[in-house]
Amino acid sequence: MYSEIARNKRRSVIFIGLFFVVWLAVGAVCGLLFKALYRHTSNTGYAPTPPVNYGWSPVFVGMAICAVLAIGGIVYSLTAGAGLVLRVSGAVPADPVRYQQINDLVEALAIGEGIPKPAVYVIDDPSPNAFATGVSPEKAAITFTTGLLAMMNREELEGVTAHEMSHIKNHDIRLLLVVGTMIGMAALLASILWRSAFFSSVGRGGSRGNQLVAVVFVAGALLAVVGFIFGPLMRLALSRRRESLADASGAELTRNPVGLLSALKKLQKNDKPFKGMNHATAAMCIDAPLQHHETWYHHLYDTHPPIEERIAQLEKIASGESV
Repeated sequence: MYSEIARNKRRSVIFIGLFFVVWLAVGAVCGLLFKALYRHTSNTGYAPTPPVNYGWSPVFVGMAICAVLAIGGIVYSLTAGAGLVLRVSGAVPADPVRYQQINDLVEALAIGEGIPKPAVYVIDDPSPNAFATGVSPEKAAITFTTGLLAMMNREELEGVTAHEMSHIKNHDIRLLLVVGTMIGMAALLASILWRSAFFSSVGRGGSRGNQLVAVVFVAGALLAVVGFIFGPLMRLALSRRRESLADASGAELTRNPVGLLSALKKLQKNDKPFKGMNHATAAMCIDAPLQHHETWYHHLYDTHPPIEERIAQLEKIASGESV
Protein backbone atom coordinates (compact mmCIF):
# COMPACT_ATOMS: atom_id res chain seq x y z
CA MET A 1 0.00 0.00 0.00
CA TYR A 2 2.67 2.53 1.04
CA SER A 3 4.89 1.61 -1.91
CA GLU A 4 1.95 2.26 -4.23
CA ILE A 5 1.37 5.67 -2.64
CA ALA A 6 5.07 6.54 -3.08
CA ARG A 7 4.93 5.37 -6.69
CA ASN A 8 1.87 7.53 -7.33
CA LYS A 9 3.64 10.59 -5.91
CA ARG A 10 6.61 10.02 -8.21
CA ARG A 11 4.25 9.53 -11.13
CA SER A 12 2.56 12.80 -10.22
CA VAL A 13 5.80 14.74 -10.55
CA ILE A 14 6.49 13.06 -13.90
CA PHE A 15 3.04 13.88 -15.27
CA ILE A 16 3.17 17.52 -14.18
CA GLY A 17 6.62 17.82 -15.76
CA LEU A 18 5.28 16.21 -18.93
CA PHE A 19 2.37 18.64 -19.01
CA PHE A 20 4.79 21.55 -18.68
CA VAL A 21 6.87 20.18 -21.57
CA VAL A 22 3.72 19.93 -23.70
CA TRP A 23 3.01 23.63 -23.07
CA LEU A 24 6.59 24.48 -24.05
CA ALA A 25 6.14 22.43 -27.23
CA VAL A 26 2.99 24.37 -28.10
CA GLY A 27 4.94 27.62 -27.72
CA ALA A 28 7.80 26.29 -29.86
CA VAL A 29 5.45 25.17 -32.65
CA CYS A 30 3.68 28.54 -32.63
CA GLY A 31 7.08 30.27 -32.89
CA LEU A 32 8.08 28.05 -35.81
CA LEU A 33 4.80 28.82 -37.57
CA PHE A 34 5.34 32.54 -37.07
CA LYS A 35 8.88 32.20 -38.41
CA ALA A 36 7.68 30.22 -41.44
CA LEU A 37 4.52 32.13 -42.34
CA TYR A 38 5.01 35.72 -41.27
CA ARG A 39 7.04 37.80 -43.70
CA HIS A 40 7.34 41.43 -42.65
CA THR A 41 8.48 43.83 -45.35
CA SER A 42 8.56 47.61 -45.38
CA ASN A 43 7.97 49.92 -48.30
CA THR A 44 9.91 53.18 -48.28
CA GLY A 45 8.40 54.39 -51.56
CA TYR A 46 11.36 53.30 -53.64
CA ALA A 47 11.67 49.52 -53.43
CA PRO A 48 10.45 46.93 -50.95
CA THR A 49 13.03 45.79 -48.45
CA PRO A 50 13.82 42.08 -48.05
CA PRO A 51 11.71 40.20 -45.48
CA VAL A 52 12.95 40.49 -41.92
CA ASN A 53 14.86 37.44 -40.70
CA TYR A 54 13.71 36.81 -37.14
CA GLY A 55 16.05 33.88 -36.57
CA TRP A 56 15.02 31.63 -33.71
CA SER A 57 13.64 34.46 -31.61
CA PRO A 58 9.96 33.61 -32.32
CA VAL A 59 10.51 30.05 -31.04
CA PHE A 60 12.09 31.24 -27.80
CA VAL A 61 9.42 33.92 -27.35
CA GLY A 62 6.65 31.38 -27.92
CA MET A 63 8.17 28.95 -25.41
CA ALA A 64 8.63 31.75 -22.86
CA ILE A 65 5.01 32.88 -23.21
CA CYS A 66 3.66 29.33 -22.81
CA ALA A 67 6.03 28.70 -19.88
CA VAL A 68 4.68 31.80 -18.13
CA LEU A 69 1.09 30.68 -18.81
CA ALA A 70 1.80 27.17 -17.51
CA ILE A 71 3.50 28.42 -14.36
CA GLY A 72 0.70 30.93 -13.85
CA GLY A 73 -1.88 28.16 -14.16
CA ILE A 74 -0.04 26.00 -11.63
CA VAL A 75 0.31 28.90 -9.18
CA TYR A 76 -3.36 29.82 -9.59
CA SER A 77 -4.47 26.23 -9.01
CA LEU A 78 -2.37 26.00 -5.85
CA THR A 79 -3.62 29.30 -4.43
CA ALA A 80 -7.22 29.63 -5.62
CA GLY A 81 -8.09 26.42 -7.49
CA ALA A 82 -9.88 24.70 -4.60
CA GLY A 83 -12.11 27.72 -3.97
CA LEU A 84 -12.96 27.87 -7.67
CA VAL A 85 -13.95 24.18 -7.71
CA LEU A 86 -16.25 24.68 -4.72
CA ARG A 87 -17.87 27.77 -6.25
CA VAL A 88 -18.38 26.15 -9.65
CA SER A 89 -19.95 23.10 -8.00
CA GLY A 90 -22.36 25.19 -5.92
CA ALA A 91 -20.92 23.91 -2.63
CA VAL A 92 -21.74 25.70 0.64
CA PRO A 93 -20.26 25.10 4.12
CA ALA A 94 -22.05 22.32 5.99
CA ASP A 95 -23.81 23.80 9.00
CA PRO A 96 -22.30 22.06 12.09
CA VAL A 97 -25.74 21.74 13.71
CA ARG A 98 -27.81 20.63 10.73
CA TYR A 99 -25.07 18.32 9.46
CA GLN A 100 -23.61 17.29 12.80
CA GLN A 101 -23.25 13.61 11.90
CA ILE A 102 -21.09 14.17 8.83
CA ASN A 103 -19.02 16.83 10.58
CA ASP A 104 -18.37 14.40 13.45
CA LEU A 105 -17.41 11.61 11.02
CA VAL A 106 -14.96 13.84 9.16
CA GLU A 107 -13.36 14.98 12.41
CA ALA A 108 -13.03 11.43 13.78
CA LEU A 109 -11.50 10.04 10.61
CA ALA A 110 -9.14 13.01 10.31
CA ILE A 111 -7.86 12.19 13.79
CA GLY A 112 -7.43 8.56 12.67
CA GLU A 113 -5.42 9.66 9.63
CA GLY A 114 -3.39 12.12 11.70
CA ILE A 115 -4.32 15.15 9.58
CA PRO A 116 -6.24 18.37 10.35
CA LYS A 117 -9.99 18.20 9.94
CA PRO A 118 -10.89 19.16 6.34
CA ALA A 119 -13.60 21.76 5.78
CA VAL A 120 -16.99 20.15 5.13
CA TYR A 121 -19.23 21.35 2.29
CA VAL A 122 -22.64 20.32 0.96
CA ILE A 123 -24.13 20.56 -2.54
CA ASP A 124 -27.89 20.64 -2.90
CA ASP A 125 -28.22 17.92 -5.54
CA PRO A 126 -30.30 14.70 -5.46
CA SER A 127 -27.58 12.70 -7.21
CA PRO A 128 -25.47 10.85 -4.58
CA ASN A 129 -21.82 11.82 -4.82
CA ALA A 130 -18.85 13.22 -2.90
CA PHE A 131 -15.40 14.58 -3.65
CA ALA A 132 -12.35 16.05 -1.93
CA THR A 133 -10.31 19.00 -3.11
CA GLY A 134 -7.48 21.21 -1.88
CA VAL A 135 -3.74 21.57 -2.20
CA SER A 136 -2.66 19.80 0.98
CA PRO A 137 -4.10 18.02 4.02
CA GLU A 138 -3.91 21.35 5.86
CA LYS A 139 -6.04 23.11 3.20
CA ALA A 140 -8.47 20.41 2.14
CA ALA A 141 -12.24 20.19 1.86
CA ILE A 142 -14.67 17.29 1.51
CA THR A 143 -17.98 17.89 -0.23
CA PHE A 144 -21.12 15.74 -0.08
CA THR A 145 -24.31 16.03 -2.09
CA THR A 146 -27.62 16.09 -0.22
CA GLY A 147 -28.60 13.05 -2.26
CA LEU A 148 -25.72 11.03 -0.81
CA LEU A 149 -26.41 12.17 2.76
CA ALA A 150 -30.05 11.13 2.38
CA MET A 151 -29.26 7.74 0.86
CA MET A 152 -26.45 6.46 3.09
CA ASN A 153 -26.59 5.18 6.66
CA ARG A 154 -23.86 6.04 9.15
CA GLU A 155 -21.65 3.05 8.31
CA GLU A 156 -21.82 3.82 4.59
CA LEU A 157 -21.15 7.53 5.16
CA GLU A 158 -18.09 6.54 7.17
CA GLY A 159 -16.86 4.44 4.24
CA VAL A 160 -17.39 7.26 1.74
CA THR A 161 -15.69 9.78 4.04
CA ALA A 162 -12.73 7.44 4.56
CA HIS A 163 -12.38 7.10 0.77
CA GLU A 164 -12.21 10.89 0.37
CA MET A 165 -9.88 11.20 3.38
CA SER A 166 -7.52 8.76 1.65
CA HIS A 167 -7.43 10.98 -1.44
CA ILE A 168 -6.35 13.83 0.84
CA LYS A 169 -3.66 11.83 2.62
CA ASN A 170 -2.34 10.38 -0.66
CA HIS A 171 -2.07 13.93 -2.13
CA ASP A 172 -4.31 12.96 -5.06
CA ILE A 173 -6.35 16.13 -4.68
CA ARG A 174 -3.44 18.47 -5.39
CA LEU A 175 -2.45 16.71 -8.58
CA LEU A 176 -5.99 16.53 -9.98
CA LEU A 177 -6.50 20.18 -9.07
CA VAL A 178 -3.37 21.27 -10.96
CA VAL A 179 -4.09 19.11 -14.01
CA GLY A 180 -7.76 20.16 -14.06
CA THR A 181 -6.80 23.83 -13.94
CA MET A 182 -4.29 23.42 -16.78
CA ILE A 183 -6.87 21.62 -18.92
CA GLY A 184 -9.45 24.32 -18.30
CA MET A 185 -6.95 27.08 -19.06
CA ALA A 186 -5.92 25.44 -22.34
CA ALA A 187 -9.54 25.13 -23.43
CA LEU A 188 -10.25 28.76 -22.47
CA LEU A 189 -7.21 30.09 -24.33
CA ALA A 190 -8.12 28.01 -27.40
CA SER A 191 -11.58 29.58 -27.43
CA ILE A 192 -10.12 33.10 -27.07
CA LEU A 193 -7.59 32.55 -29.87
CA TRP A 194 -10.20 31.13 -32.24
CA ARG A 195 -12.48 34.10 -31.63
CA SER A 196 -9.54 36.44 -32.19
CA ALA A 197 -8.68 34.67 -35.44
CA PHE A 198 -12.27 34.93 -36.65
CA PHE A 199 -12.64 38.64 -35.96
CA SER A 200 -9.16 39.34 -37.34
CA SER A 201 -10.01 37.55 -40.58
CA VAL A 202 -13.15 39.70 -40.89
CA GLY A 203 -11.49 43.00 -40.03
CA ARG A 204 -8.16 42.58 -41.81
CA GLY A 205 -7.14 42.05 -45.35
CA GLY A 206 -3.93 41.43 -47.21
CA SER A 207 -1.32 38.72 -46.92
CA ARG A 208 0.18 40.10 -43.73
CA GLY A 209 -3.14 39.94 -41.89
CA ASN A 210 -3.84 36.45 -43.25
CA GLN A 211 -0.45 35.26 -42.03
CA LEU A 212 -1.16 36.43 -38.48
CA VAL A 213 -4.64 34.86 -38.55
CA ALA A 214 -3.13 31.54 -39.64
CA VAL A 215 -0.64 31.57 -36.75
CA VAL A 216 -3.34 32.48 -34.21
CA PHE A 217 -5.71 29.81 -35.55
CA VAL A 218 -3.09 27.05 -35.38
CA ALA A 219 -2.12 28.14 -31.85
CA GLY A 220 -5.78 27.80 -30.85
CA ALA A 221 -5.94 24.36 -32.46
CA LEU A 222 -2.86 23.17 -30.56
CA LEU A 223 -4.27 24.41 -27.24
CA ALA A 224 -7.58 22.71 -28.07
CA VAL A 225 -5.72 19.42 -28.48
CA VAL A 226 -4.16 19.95 -25.04
CA GLY A 227 -7.48 20.96 -23.46
CA PHE A 228 -9.80 18.40 -25.00
CA ILE A 229 -7.64 15.40 -25.89
CA PHE A 230 -4.19 15.25 -24.28
CA GLY A 231 -5.21 16.72 -20.92
CA PRO A 232 -8.24 14.48 -20.31
CA LEU A 233 -6.24 11.40 -21.33
CA MET A 234 -3.57 12.37 -18.81
CA ARG A 235 -6.18 12.90 -16.10
CA LEU A 236 -7.73 9.54 -16.93
CA ALA A 237 -4.36 7.82 -16.55
CA LEU A 238 -3.83 9.55 -13.20
CA SER A 239 -7.22 9.00 -11.63
CA ARG A 240 -8.37 5.48 -12.52
CA ARG A 241 -5.76 3.72 -10.38
CA ARG A 242 -6.11 6.31 -7.62
CA GLU A 243 -9.79 5.48 -7.11
CA SER A 244 -9.00 1.83 -6.44
CA LEU A 245 -6.15 2.83 -4.13
CA ALA A 246 -8.44 5.21 -2.21
CA ASP A 247 -11.00 2.40 -1.80
CA ALA A 248 -8.36 0.13 -0.28
CA SER A 249 -6.88 2.93 1.88
CA GLY A 250 -10.36 3.92 3.11
CA ALA A 251 -11.14 0.34 4.09
CA GLU A 252 -7.83 0.18 5.97
CA LEU A 253 -8.61 3.45 7.78
CA THR A 254 -12.02 2.31 9.06
CA ARG A 255 -11.00 -1.35 9.38
CA ASN A 256 -14.45 -2.03 8.02
CA PRO A 257 -14.63 -2.47 4.22
CA VAL A 258 -18.33 -3.36 4.48
CA GLY A 259 -19.37 0.29 4.87
CA LEU A 260 -17.73 1.49 1.65
CA LEU A 261 -18.69 -1.74 -0.12
CA SER A 262 -22.35 -1.18 0.73
CA ALA A 263 -22.09 2.48 -0.32
CA LEU A 264 -20.64 1.55 -3.73
CA LYS A 265 -23.43 -0.97 -4.29
CA LYS A 266 -25.97 1.79 -3.68
CA LEU A 267 -24.07 4.14 -5.99
CA GLN A 268 -24.06 1.41 -8.63
CA LYS A 269 -27.86 1.66 -8.80
CA ASN A 270 -27.87 5.44 -9.09
CA ASP A 271 -29.43 6.80 -12.28
CA LYS A 272 -29.58 10.50 -11.39
CA PRO A 273 -27.11 12.74 -13.27
CA PHE A 274 -25.03 15.05 -11.10
CA LYS A 275 -26.23 18.54 -12.12
CA GLY A 276 -23.19 20.24 -10.59
CA MET A 277 -20.83 18.05 -12.59
CA ASN A 278 -18.33 19.40 -15.09
CA HIS A 279 -15.37 17.77 -16.82
CA ALA A 280 -12.88 19.59 -14.59
CA THR A 281 -14.32 18.14 -11.35
CA ALA A 282 -15.58 14.75 -12.57
CA ALA A 283 -12.28 13.01 -11.77
CA MET A 284 -12.57 14.07 -8.11
CA CYS A 285 -15.95 12.40 -7.46
CA ILE A 286 -16.31 9.03 -5.73
CA ASP A 287 -18.82 7.93 -8.36
CA ALA A 288 -18.00 8.88 -11.96
CA PRO A 289 -20.74 11.40 -12.81
CA LEU A 290 -20.12 11.12 -16.55
CA GLN A 291 -21.36 7.53 -16.49
CA HIS A 292 -24.86 8.80 -15.73
CA HIS A 293 -25.02 11.00 -18.84
CA GLU A 294 -26.27 9.23 -21.93
CA THR A 295 -24.47 11.37 -24.51
CA TRP A 296 -21.77 9.21 -26.11
CA TYR A 297 -18.98 11.77 -25.94
CA HIS A 298 -19.20 11.96 -22.12
CA HIS A 299 -17.94 8.37 -21.90
CA LEU A 300 -14.74 9.32 -23.73
CA TYR A 301 -13.71 11.14 -20.54
CA ASP A 302 -14.52 8.46 -17.94
CA THR A 303 -11.90 8.78 -15.22
CA HIS A 304 -12.99 5.93 -12.94
CA PRO A 305 -12.58 2.18 -13.22
CA PRO A 306 -15.91 0.32 -13.57
CA ILE A 307 -17.68 0.31 -10.23
CA GLU A 308 -18.06 -3.47 -10.54
CA GLU A 309 -14.26 -3.81 -10.36
CA ARG A 310 -14.12 -1.61 -7.26
CA ILE A 311 -16.84 -3.65 -5.59
CA ALA A 312 -15.01 -6.89 -6.41
CA GLN A 313 -11.79 -5.49 -4.91
CA LEU A 314 -13.55 -4.54 -1.66
CA GLU A 315 -15.23 -7.95 -1.49
CA LYS A 316 -11.76 -9.52 -1.61
CA ILE A 317 -10.59 -7.23 1.19
CA ALA A 318 -13.67 -8.07 3.26
CA SER A 319 -12.98 -11.78 2.85
CA GLY A 320 -9.35 -11.34 3.93
CA GLU A 321 -7.74 -11.68 0.50
CA SER A 322 -4.89 -9.42 -0.59
CA VAL A 323 -5.37 -7.03 -3.51
